[in-house]
Amino acid sequence: MAYRFAPSWAMTLAAIAFCTLTVSLGNWQTRRADVKLVRQAAVEQGLAAMPVAVSGAPVAAADMEWRRVTARGEYDGRHEILLDNRVHNGRPGFEVVTPLKLEGGDRWLLVNRGWTPGGATRADLPKVVPTSGRVTVEGIAVVPPDKVYELGSGAPAGRVWQHLRLDRYAAWSGLALQPFVLQQTNDAGDGLVRAWPRPDLGVDKHKAYALQWYVLAALTVVLYVVLNIERK
Repeated sequence: MAYRFAPSWAMTLAAIAFCTLTVSLGNWQTRRADVKLVRQAAVEQGLAAMPVAVSGAPVAAADMEWRRVTARGEYDGRHEILLDNRVHNGRPGFEVVTPLKLEGGDRWLLVNRGWTPGGATRADLPKVVPTSGRVTVEGIAVVPPDKVYELGSGAPAGRVWQHLRLDRYAAWSGLALQPFVLQQTNDAGDGLVRAWPRPDLGVDKHKAYALQWYVLAALTVVLYVVLNIERK
């Protein structure tokens, strides 16, 4: 029994177009993975480097992001906020964010001091151990996103916030802030949980997406050949 390969021009053009599209998308995801791989290496290098001491003098966010940082100053409990809907080991709770008046300048640093469980009801807010006097804080510098997905206006209600944006907090508090948040890592004896996830820029995700596009391109070629073979 004889067979022949007899594709139509329309199917050929459609196969070429779809293969070109999927390979291009795969290449795009591969390039994104390469870029983030370089950034991930820079993050790991920064975390392995010696801590940077931050004072009240202004600094650039790009110079501090994902660096180990130490800071010294006094907390201001009047402007402390709670970030809602933060989960640890399956249990809902809050993250406690307190401004620290830095030594050596007029700047403040927002310190995410850690997680604490919520109460029995939404109205039962946690009682955070106050910290007075000069303190030394160690942690990782993170830059919160400027835009977040919010339902409604997203305006904070009292001291319980859904999201932390530095510009919104500065307008609310009137404080001049450093352009990052410190995720505290040293123990302060306050009972807060500081189990921060390791920074992950999503390199593996882009590699997986690229593989999916390449597989689609290969599958298109296989289907193009199989569907256009017919018996004479």
